[in-house]
Amino acid sequence: MRARTAIVCSVADQGVAALTNILVLVTAARLSTVAEFARFSAVYLVFTVLLGVSGAHTGQPLVLRRGGSEEARGACRSAVAFTLIAAEVLGAALAGVCLLVPGATANALMALGLVLPVVLGQDIMRYAFSTLHLPHLALAGDVLRLVCVLGALALQPHGAPAARLVVVWGLAALPALLLSAALLHRRVAGAPVRPGALLRRGHLGRRFVVEFAVGNATGQLSVLGLGAVGSPLVVGALRGATTLFGPLNVLFTSATGFGPPLLGRLAGERRRVRAAAVLAAVLAAVAAAWATVLALLPDPAGRRLLGDTWPTAAALLPATGSQYTAMAVGTCGLLALRMLDPRTTLAIQVVFSLASVAFLTGGYALGGVPGAAWGLCLGSGCKAVATWTRVARLANRTAAARTPLSAAAARPGESS
Repeated sequence: MRARTAIVCSVADQGVAALTNILVLVTAARLSTVAEFARFSAVYLVFTVLLGVSGAHTGQPLVLRRGGSEEARGACRSAVAFTLIAAEVLGAALAGVCLLVPGATANALMALGLVLPVVLGQDIMRYAFSTLHLPHLALAGDVLRLVCVLGALALQPHGAPAARLVVVWGLAALPALLLSAALLHRRVAGAPVRPGALLRRGHLGRRFVVEFAVGNATGQLSVLGLGAVGSPLVVGALRGATTLFGPLNVLFTSATGFGPPLLGRLAGERRRVRAAAVLAAVLAAVAAAWATVLALLPDPAGRRLLGDTWPTAAALLPATGSQYTAMAVGTCGLLALRMLDPRTTLAIQVVFSLASVAFLTGGYALGGVPGAAWGLCLGSGCKAVATWTRVARLANRTAAARTPLSAAAARPGESS
């Protein structure tokens, strides 16, 4: 596939995936009471963490391979097999534990455990198609999932419990999983399958999981923690606000997960860094424009989007919009670092993710939910500055190392 067509298909695929995520949460908000949406949001947040771990451990190392080789085809089969096995084991454990715990939230988590192999299996195939330079096949699967998921949720009655919505959302992805599996099998049939290789020492995914844990999951789990020690409505309020930025959230995650195969088509590190900088500027502008549109949205229109959750979410839009603008810059900076030297991203993720948790907690203590939102914004801004500072230093160091020595410098014993 030509580079321009691949980029268009990849961007379209990320857009469809983003649209699916935001419409799922919007539909759930409209179907649910405030309490039920808070439960659904908490479960969806758990799923987001598990999805990120799966992508970090299995998907991101996969897309760094050369897509035309037999080794890459075998790696795709191994990644899919490993993900399905791991999801079945983890899902069964989650469902079994929650079966013994009373409460509506436990029931929703048990439902997540039952559908986990379907949703994680469909996602890892997107990475496989990206690795094989077949983003149009990933797009086909995601379009089918969008249609099936929204159609199934639209048939649910108002006030449906969170557990029921989770089951419907998960099982509705089954047709997309089957289609993706059939399309992938035609491309990788006969390649060796070694899922155990993803557990061996030295697998690059281990490092990426640590980065994700400190870079993404820490902040999300801290939101759950605030809901546990404070008020459960904190989760619903913050998730309601971030739901409105769902497309950007998916695009940011996809930048590091699916960006390397696309930027890898460019010759030279300088061109890749410039492309990442342009992408950062574009995404930041989109985030700022989207935040402005949401801030000007009339209250009746907002209630049609999020139902009873709209008033609390609307109050957080300035902070959340600023946060996503900073996240656009920082995410593209991490993508540039991943292309320059992936070993440099871990320290930044650790330091500034822990700082974000501190800002979140301190903001909540000082100003409640709005203070927590501004704390997250401050953390994202600091992380963006640090990331691009590191990119500039690495780029300058690489350029200096490649500068040819003059004749005089090569023969220091001679005088000019």
